[in-house]
Amino acid sequence: VQLVESGGGLVQPGGSLRLSCAASGFTFSSYAMNWYRQAPGKERELVASISGGGRSTNYADSVKGRFTISRDNAKRMVYLQINSLKPEDTAVYYCHVQRGLQNDWGQGTQVTVSS
Repeated sequence: VQLVESGGGLVQPGGSLRLSCAASGFTFSSYAMNWYRQAPGKERELVASISGGGRSTNYADSVKGRFTISRDNAKRMVYLQINSLKPEDTAVYYCHVQRGLQNDWGQGTQVTVSS
């Protein structure tokens, strides 16, 4: 299994980013996909999830209305659109899949929100 994130960067408050995760090595459409984030000195937290078919999504309360998770099963990609960025969104963002007892993570992509 390989998960490769991209799209992070430095952005001003109020700005937007689109994170991408390219997945390989498993039957992508069969599994829900998740985005987590970890800020310095804090625990990793789940921010968004999407079902295998893409019809069901869930978000952490802190990001509802600003983050949108989506997926393209044909391309084996999952995305996280992040709008109205706040300094507290600064974190490393990770793509994740759980297959039974197996958890797989990407290497993460850094998002820094600062003026």
